[in-house]
Amino acid sequence: MTDTTDAAPSNEGAALLDEVEAFHRRFNVFPTEHAYVAVTLWDAHAHLMDALDGTARLAFLSPEPGSGKSRALEIVETLTPRAATTVNASANALFRFVSAEDSTPTLLFDEIDTVFGPKAGGNEEVRGFLNSGYRRGAKSLRCVGDGSDQKAGFFPSFCAVAMAGLGSLPDTILTRSVIIRMRKKAPNEKCEPYRRRVHEKQGHALRDRLADWTVTIHDEIAAAWPEMPEGVTDRPADVWEPLLAVADAAGGHWPERGRAACIALIKAAQEGDEASLGVRLLTDLRDKVFCGADRMPTAAILEVLHGLDDAPWADLSEDGQTSKPLTARGLSKLLSQYARPDNKPIKPRGIRVGSGTPKGYYAEDLRDAWARYCPPTPEKSATSATVATPQVNGAEPVAEDPSESRHASAETDARQLRIAG
Repeated sequence: MTDTTDAAPSNEGAALLDEVEAFHRRFNVFPTEHAYVAVTLWDAHAHLMDALDGTARLAFLSPEPGSGKSRALEIVETLTPRAATTVNASANALFRFVSAEDSTPTLLFDEIDTVFGPKAGGNEEVRGFLNSGYRRGAKSLRCVGDGSDQKAGFFPSFCAVAMAGLGSLPDTILTRSVIIRMRKKAPNEKCEPYRRRVHEKQGHALRDRLADWTVTIHDEIAAAWPEMPEGVTDRPADVWEPLLAVADAAGGHWPERGRAACIALIKAAQEGDEASLGVRLLTDLRDKVFCGADRMPTAAILEVLHGLDDAPWADLSEDGQTSKPLTARGLSKLLSQYARPDNKPIKPRGIRVGSGTPKGYYAEDLRDAWARYCPPTPEKSATSATVATPQVNGAEPVAEDPSESRHASAETDARQLRIAG
C-alpha cells in the first residue's frame, strides 16, 4: 500500500464502521454475524468507486416475502452516496442514468425477481448491464440521437449495485455478488421500526462521515492488494477484494472479521446456490451414484438420483413451471453444459451390458468436470459405497424406463439394478 501520512488513524475507521454496523443492527435482522460485516464493508466501498477496479454486487434474497429484504435496501440507501432506488428499469435507462451522473451513483434494485423471475422473461440486456458493470471501464454501445439522426455512443455501466428480491438470480449475477439469504424474524428476534422522516437523517449523517473518511484512505485503497484467505481465487477474489481493502484500511478487528465473513459467505453461496444445479448433479453423480464404477446406464443413474432424500431430482422443474422427476432428457441437457477431457460435450453413449446396449455415461467422460467443478471428495466408507452404487461391469441389461420402481428407496433400487460381476 502507498504511504498515507495524512490518513485518519486506523482506529477512527474501525470505530466508524462499528457505528455503521450498529445502525444496520437497529433496523435489520440478518441471518448471520458475517452478513452485518459484509454489508457494512459494502456500504463503505460504495464511497470509493473511483479508487476501485471492481465492485461486488450485493444481493438480499429470500424464498418468502416479509423477510426484511426491502428494509435492508432502505438502510443501505441512507448510507451510500448518490443512491437511487428502482423497482424496474430498462437497460437503456440504466446505461443513460449511470453516464448522466456527475459521479458514480449507487443503484438499488428492489423486487429484482420482477426482472429475472420465472414470469419475467430473460431480460438479457439488464443482465448484461449488471454483469459488465462490476468492473471498471465496462461500457455498452448504444444508438443516440433523434429520429433518423442516430449515432453510436459508448455508455458506462460501472457502479455499485445492491439488489433485493424473492428466489434467486441468474448464475452470472450471483457469481459477482455477496449473497445475503434473508429469512423471517423469529419470535425472539426484534429490531427497531424504521421511520424514514426520523431515521433517514441519522443514516445520512453516518453517510457523510463515511464520505469524509473514505477521502482520507482513497490513495491507500487505489494501491491496495489485500491478502485473500486461502482458497479464495478467481471470481470470488474479485468480488471480495474491494471489501477486504476497506477492512484493512479501517484496521482494528475489521481485517479479521472481513476475512471470516468472506470465507463463510462464499461457502454458504456454494452450498445453497440454486443456480449451481449442474454442479449439484455432478457432485451427486460422483459421490452417490458412480462411487468408483466406470460406467452407469441412464436408467440406473436416474433410479439412484430419484431415491436421494436430500436432493431435488425426484421433484425437479425442468421448464421453470411444472415439477417432475429428472428425466433422461433432463439429465443429458444438464450434463451437456460440461465437457469431457477431449473438450467435447458430455453425452450419453451406448453401454454394452450382457446382450443389450442401453444408453448411459462413462466415468472417464465425467472426471474432468468432477475435478474442475466439484468440491473435494468427502471421505466415504467402503460399505456405504457398496450399498449406494449399482455396479455395472459385466451387467445385465437395464431398462431405460425406471417408472415402475420410481417410488422405491435408493438402496432397494440400487440392489435391484446391481450387476453380478
